[in-house]
Parts: sequence; C-alpha cells; structure tokens
Amino acid sequence: MNTTTRGISPLRQRMIEDMRLRKLAPRTQSGYIRAVRHFTGYLGRSPDTASAEDLRRYQLHCVDRGVSPITLNATITGLKFFFEVTLGRAELMAKMRPVRVEQTLPVILSREEVGRLIESVRNLKHRTALSVAYGAGLRASEVIALKVGDIDS
Repeated sequence: MNTTTRGISPLRQRMIEDMRLRKLAPRTQSGYIRAVRHFTGYLGRSPDTASAEDLRRYQLHCVDRGVSPITLNATITGLKFFFEVTLGRAELMAKMRPVRVEQTLPVILSREEVGRLIESVRNLKHRTALSVAYGAGLRASEVIALKVGDIDS
C-alpha cells in the first residue's frame, strides 16, 4: 500500500515514515525536515546526491551566516538522521560534530536587590509567594502548584 501524499517527494515521505516508526515528537520531525529542506536549498539538487564535502561546506556556510550554535547542532542532528537512518549512508556524517555551546551563568541578585524586590510587592499573597519561591529556590510552575498544606509553618 503506497501512502505517498501528493506533492511530497518519495524521499521526504520515506524520512517522515522513518520518524514515525521511531515515534519522534512532531516538533522534532518538523525540525529535521526543516534541516534537510534548508540543506537541499543550499545544495541546489536532491540531498541524496550529497557528498561529505557538500555537508562540510554547508556547515561552514551556516557558521559564516552567523547561525547560532544551538540551531547549528539541531541542523546537524536532523541531517544525521536523514543520512544515517533514511539513506543508510552514515559514512557521510562521520566527520560532522556538534559545536560547543557556550554556557552562561544566570544573573545573581544581591541581598539588597532581593529585599527591594520583595518589598516592592504590595499584595500580601504575592509577597508571600515571591518570598517562598526565592527562599526555597522554586520555579514558577512549582510556585503555581503550591498548596497551603505544602508549607510547614
């Protein structure tokens, strides 16, 4: 039974089926398809005809365009899936490595800044929630889910 959708190439259909077989999330699937589509646009021909050198030049092209490391790594992952799983040509991706993503530290407020922040809130309920959140190091979703019984007063 051929379920190829009209307007989709057999190669793309095969990749979609491979992703469905592995139960990849819809956003992951669209990201992988986007990566292959952009590569195909750069290449100017079918991606199954690409060489390792084409992939290397494409990665350099992305770096030169200022693509962020996170986007570049997502692109490499999508292309890796396409070449290794869909085409069965893992040797093309052998030299493609993810790029290092710079780790940034969060901004830490001083005691005085935290005090001013908490004191600036006029509503007692909101001030209490903010104090508990900061004091316990809770995330916003954890503060929202708090119940009165969760607090040991």
